[in-house]
Amino acid sequence: MATTASKQGTKIVSKASAGGAGATAAGGGAPIIPLASPLMGKKKKPFLGMPAPLGYVPGLGRGATGFTTRSDIGPARDANDPVDDRHAPPGKRTVGDQMKKNQDDDDEDLNDTNYDEFNGYAGSLFSSGPYEKDDEEADAIYAALDKRMDERRKERRELREKEEIEKYRMERPKIQQQFSDLKRKLAEVSEEEWLSIPEVGDARNKRQRNPRHEKLTPVPDSFFSKHLQSGENHSSVDPLQGLGGLNTPYPGSMTPGLMTPGTGELDMRKIGQARNTLMDMRLSQVSDSVSGQTVVDPKGYLTDLNSMIPTYGGDISDIKKARLLLKSVRETNPHHPPAWIASARLEEVTGKLQVARNLIMKGTEMCPKSEDVWLEAARLQPGDTAKAVVAQAVRHMPQSVRIYIRAAELETDIRAKKRVLRKALENVSKSVRLWKAAVELEEPEDARIMLSRAVECCPTSVELWLALARLETYENARRVLNKARENIPTDRHIWITAAKLEEANGNTQMVEKIIDRAITSLRANGVEINRDQWIQDAEECDKAGSVATCQAVIRAVIGIGIEEEDRKHTWMEDADSCVAHGALECARAIYAHALQVFPSKKSVWLRAAYFEKNHGTRESLEALLQRAVAHCPKAEVLWLMGAKSKWLAGDVPAARSILALAFQANPNSEEIWLAAVKLESENNEYERARRLLAKARSSAPTARVFMKSVKLEWVLGNIEAAQDLCTEALKHYEDFPKLWMMRGQIEEQCENMDKAREAYNQGLKKCPHSVALWLLLSRLEERVGQLTRARAILEKSRLKNPQCAELWLESVRLEYRAGLKNISNTLMAKALQECPNSGILWAEAVFLEARPQRKTKSVDALKKCEHDPHVLLAVAKLFWSERKITKSREWFLRTVKIEPDLGDAWALFYKFELQHGTQEQQEEVRKRCENAEPRHGELWCAESKHVLNWQKKTGEILEQVASKIKNTF
Repeated sequence: MATTASKQGTKIVSKASAGGAGATAAGGGAPIIPLASPLMGKKKKPFLGMPAPLGYVPGLGRGATGFTTRSDIGPARDANDPVDDRHAPPGKRTVGDQMKKNQDDDDEDLNDTNYDEFNGYAGSLFSSGPYEKDDEEADAIYAALDKRMDERRKERRELREKEEIEKYRMERPKIQQQFSDLKRKLAEVSEEEWLSIPEVGDARNKRQRNPRHEKLTPVPDSFFSKHLQSGENHSSVDPLQGLGGLNTPYPGSMTPGLMTPGTGELDMRKIGQARNTLMDMRLSQVSDSVSGQTVVDPKGYLTDLNSMIPTYGGDISDIKKARLLLKSVRETNPHHPPAWIASARLEEVTGKLQVARNLIMKGTEMCPKSEDVWLEAARLQPGDTAKAVVAQAVRHMPQSVRIYIRAAELETDIRAKKRVLRKALENVSKSVRLWKAAVELEEPEDARIMLSRAVECCPTSVELWLALARLETYENARRVLNKARENIPTDRHIWITAAKLEEANGNTQMVEKIIDRAITSLRANGVEINRDQWIQDAEECDKAGSVATCQAVIRAVIGIGIEEEDRKHTWMEDADSCVAHGALECARAIYAHALQVFPSKKSVWLRAAYFEKNHGTRESLEALLQRAVAHCPKAEVLWLMGAKSKWLAGDVPAARSILALAFQANPNSEEIWLAAVKLESENNEYERARRLLAKARSSAPTARVFMKSVKLEWVLGNIEAAQDLCTEALKHYEDFPKLWMMRGQIEEQCENMDKAREAYNQGLKKCPHSVALWLLLSRLEERVGQLTRARAILEKSRLKNPQCAELWLESVRLEYRAGLKNISNTLMAKALQECPNSGILWAEAVFLEARPQRKTKSVDALKKCEHDPHVLLAVAKLFWSERKITKSREWFLRTVKIEPDLGDAWALFYKFELQHGTQEQQEEVRKRCENAEPRHGELWCAESKHVLNWQKKTGEILEQVASKIKNTF
């Protein structure tokens, strides 16, 4: 404030000095003019061309003053004259108001009450004076000083403001901060406590909660009769006396029958009858009687109410605009049918049905040759009126097929429909649509007669020819189809129907000729053979049961339009497409043709064999495999499929003979040796299996042969023989980890923990990247109580095998089993950082979370691993734990569809169906599991590879695994 006072003082001084100079000049003294030299006066004045001094007024020194004319200030105005601005605010609308306002602005308040010793006057003393250059300089200087002083105090001011805000927040905290501690405690509230919280009651008072409805008491009949008899001067009751009972909203209550003519008396008996009739009518509309009680049907009642209000929910102004526009269109072009139709539909939408009917009838007068207008009129009119409209339309347009069809639709009696359609056919005999509609109403014999006439009138309609052929006998049908081919030589359906006709009558040898002749004839008539269309026709023949026709069509068109190098790939795709569409015979025909063209292709034989396995019979599969091994004797998998098919059918000698033939074609084949061993061991021929394995070890010694030899002795209980074989095998194949695993597990079974540990350690020296060996050693140490050593083994394994999800998962489970849940959560977080796309880790992470957070974690897991079967299985278990049975079943189905080889998914699904499914659903899961023959899964392998379960079938293992699953989640 001090700076402001000094600033004002500076302005005062500058103004005073300026005023003093002016006063001297104007006070009558001569102005001071600098003396010029004589030379300057002769040539040029010194001030010419120079800018005038600041504040110079010409002629002011000699007393000259300017003048103002009327044109400068405008005409004189009275104080009460209005100003030029028509929208001026109150207080400024007259010339006097404006002058008074300007005078108030010019006057400065220099009263003592407005003066302060420190600040001076509240306003500027010289605001009315001119703002000169020195004033601007002074303001700039003081502004710079103010800014500098403000910067020096800025930090202290901001700190003080921050402290004040914090103090204010502490004294007056927000509602959100006041309840933050209580909100944190909500995390500890259990589901039962949450559900036991009472509902908020109704805080309104009793009168607001229970409003009393207005009571209406009907006027008794005695009241009317009393007032009628009270006087003879009037024959009606005064409305003011309460004759409200007769002014009911029901129609018919004021009918003339209620008043006795000539007397003015009311017939009370008729009033009672009318009232009862109305009540019965209302109740019959909205209710029905059930066991003596009247039950209102709310759905029907609401539907009835909805029918009373217009369905259009738009803006009224939009409707009015549309009406206006359509009216303009109708008036501009009254013979434009769409304008009338649109106008009628607008009124229909807004609920004005009668206006719509009137408009459309006006439209039929203006556009009598428009089909659409007549059909719209028939649609809007009720039944009998609609028939009259259609009859009028027929008179104006006797050749319109759509109007005849509409006329037939309006008839409810079949005979009347036939009569309308026959009348239509007399006028429009070339219409296929009318013929089809008429034939559909006839009996087969009459339909045949009509179709014979129809094909004469419409000889180019394929549908009519084919329909006639279906109704005729075999010989007549052949003649009909021959005539159809003559009339329509470019349609393939006639040829295919002829082939189906021959097949249906047992002439299968003619089918191939007809299809070949069809291709030739169509090409001769310039028709392009579209391969996809023909295959589609073949699929339709397959579904109709015409197998020979279907196969003939496939053979005829399968090679059309395909490059030679693309044949195999395209045909396999065609076969898959036919299987997907359910046309199995088409797919079989495609495979048969492909095998004729590519008899030595192992992949085609395999695809055909898998097709027969999934969709054919055992006999067809075995016949195909016999042909397959004849053409591809080196394909071991084909031999093995044939042997397995015989074995599953119980024909063990045939399976042995197939394997013997396979030995001849593939000597020393490991797969065939092991298949022969499995065949003998599964059929309890253990000595033959031992001899086969001994021969295999001598002639084709491989690691798998040795492993199967050890396994056979182990499962049969010959532990010493198994150990000797294992030692011998490890001399030859010390880098085969399964042998080390078997050696350790045999020692564990014999309770020799030290020897088992030694076997695992030796195996890990030879096979440091075998995850299963690390897991077995870790579990061994955990079983004997050496938790720290198990933890160290797993850490070492993770160093040797980085980014291995199985090892991380075992580490997490180890800590969880030890009761260290915090450490297991920390390890899981590290594991997910190292293996962010591992499904087994995400599946485990879901159930490590507390129950409320599991759903969120499952969403994260699905984002990272959308199609991982372990994650899908975890989601299914999550829904199961929440008792969402339908959703859980959907996710189980999705899991087994994506990965049918995951045994754990099948076991959990079976357990789920045992608890929540029907007997049929349980059998369905079991059957699908047996067909899939799963081989993987943690729980599944623990049971299926156990030595005691070596001879159990898939269904038995499924039940065993499901029985050991506990709902720990």
